[in-house]
Amino acid sequence: MFFASDNSGKAHPEVMQALVDANEGYAMGYGADPINGEVREKLREVFEAPDAVVHLVATGTAANSLILGSMSRPFDAIFCSDEAHIHVDECNAPEFYTGGAKLIPIPSTHAKIAPSDLERAILGEENRGVHGPKRGPVSLTQLTEAGTAYSLEELSALTACAKSYGLATHMDGARFANAVSKIGCSPADMTWRAGISALSFGGTKNGLLGVEAVIFFDPALAEEFELRRKRGGHLFSKNRYLSAQMQAYLRDDLWLKAAEQANNNAAYLADALERVGATIHGSVDGNIIFADLPRSTHQCLKDAGAVYHIMVGNLEGDDPSEPLTARFVCDWSISRELIDQFIGLFD
Repeated sequence: MFFASDNSGKAHPEVMQALVDANEGYAMGYGADPINGEVREKLREVFEAPDAVVHLVATGTAANSLILGSMSRPFDAIFCSDEAHIHVDECNAPEFYTGGAKLIPIPSTHAKIAPSDLERAILGEENRGVHGPKRGPVSLTQLTEAGTAYSLEELSALTACAKSYGLATHMDGARFANAVSKIGCSPADMTWRAGISALSFGGTKNGLLGVEAVIFFDPALAEEFELRRKRGGHLFSKNRYLSAQMQAYLRDDLWLKAAEQANNNAAYLADALERVGATIHGSVDGNIIFADLPRSTHQCLKDAGAVYHIMVGNLEGDDPSEPLTARFVCDWSISRELIDQFIGLFD
């Protein structure tokens, strides 16, 4: 009954086998392994982007921060949702790797920002001469931190707004696969066709041990990336073990199959939570659910061994009926039996 995070789920058996297979013999280091070349070509094929620049890193924070470092200058502003992972959960890593670029959080609804609010934020910068930051890239998250997905039309409207001011757009795709599975579009439609300049293509939350792909759809933005990755300590010498994970992830659309399984698990859990009286926040567009339950219910669930996070409210308060907001996350590996066991605690 573990719903705390998809980071805590198991690696997929096919990924583990790929690591075993990659562990035979010798291979050149630092990305010169043959598997890495295959992965690059496969990602270009998946995204229908033959000129895309592709690199691998081990963490989502590294992917986001190194991309933004390549896309912005130290005196730039980076526009993002006020709930964006780069703003809330990356310990100022983007500021560190950009050399000081300033994040401009934009008010959001269920972690999604509107074009009008983005334009207002853009117009609020680059109007104080040397005393304020210059306008820099826009960063969007898909799925968002609230578990919601931007539609293709919403993405296109946001990137069009950014482009009208000459700004590039980065996508934090830690749960990109979940969004593609939900919307049912092609990866190209959700990225470069919608105006995205660069993508952090996540894998760690979806069955990999630890690897993310950095994909620049605009090669001009990638000129400094390899130098920044090396200088930042994120160039793996034994890169073949990153490559092997991503190779397995892409083979036979494992990345989509795992995401669909996680999404289906979340939909099943959300339906069950509603049946037992939970109030669901927003839409469940992927594998994340935000729901209100009474404090007394949370206490019973926790006492029975359920693991998840309380996001709003204090578990130790006095009023047993007070609703507390929890986050439940399903990964690909959780079974329906475990979900049923969890729901059975409400009886």
